Amino acid sequence: MNMRFGLQLGYWGAQPPGTAQELVIAAEEAEFDAVFTAESWGSDAFTPLAWWGSSTSRVRLGTSVAQLSARTPTATAMAALSLDHLSGGRAILGLGVSGPQVVEGWYGQPFAKPLARTREYVDIIRQVLAREGKVTSDGPHYPLPYNRSDASGLGKPLKPITHPLRSDLPI
Repeated sequence: MNMRFGLQLGYWGAQPPGTAQELVIAAEEAEFDAVFTAESWGSDAFTPLAWWGSSTSRVRLGTSVAQLSARTPTATAMAALSLDHLSGGRAILGLGVSGPQVVEGWYGQPFAKPLARTREYVDIIRQVLAREGKVTSDGPHYPLPYNRSDASGLGKPLKPITHPLRSDLPI
């Protein structure tokens, strides 16, 4: 059995941790498997990984946790694909629902049916990553294309234009 190590950088409050870049470089030199960031109601999870990942070449770059309510599933897929492309296939996508205090208080969305929302969210992300056809969802949380009573009627299903480096990006 092989033991793998990861560095959890989390999220920050007032400002980025001053030694984070050095920690990421040291983690890669020490053959850590991955570095992870998170988000709450301050820093996001993707931007630090892109920044810190630009100084490394091997260590995997993971979100733990990117919050569902912070962005749509297609926007999350785009961010993960961009990170994966920029890092040469090193992205790991960790997702989470957060909690009602953050979801309702910060994102202004209802905190309802977290498991159902997560399943629908992940299904859409997998469709984007697979790039097998137009991305659609009949689900109640993330309908694609949007077709509710206030829709313009002009929305249409779209096939992703970005080619993933791999369809098995870890989620």
